[in-house]
Amino acid sequence: MKIEILGTGCPKCVALMDNVKAAVAELGVQAEIAKVTDIVEIANRGVMMTPALSVDGEIKLVGKLATVDELKALLG
Repeated sequence: MKIEILGTGCPKCVALMDNVKAAVAELGVQAEIAKVTDIVEIANRGVMMTPALSVDGEIKLVGKLATVDELKALLG
């Protein structure tokens, strides 16, 4: 599974990264977690609000800081 956090590094983007790492650890799944900070790349993916979450190339969340439990439900 490839999980990408799309955002410029704002506090919500950092918090989403932390929550994703916690959710992946709690689920015990293998995942590659990466940041996408290039605003042009983010816009090219159709994202106009950050943070956003992409799982295996599909945008799952936009403009929302998901909790660990919400992420576990989304990823599990």
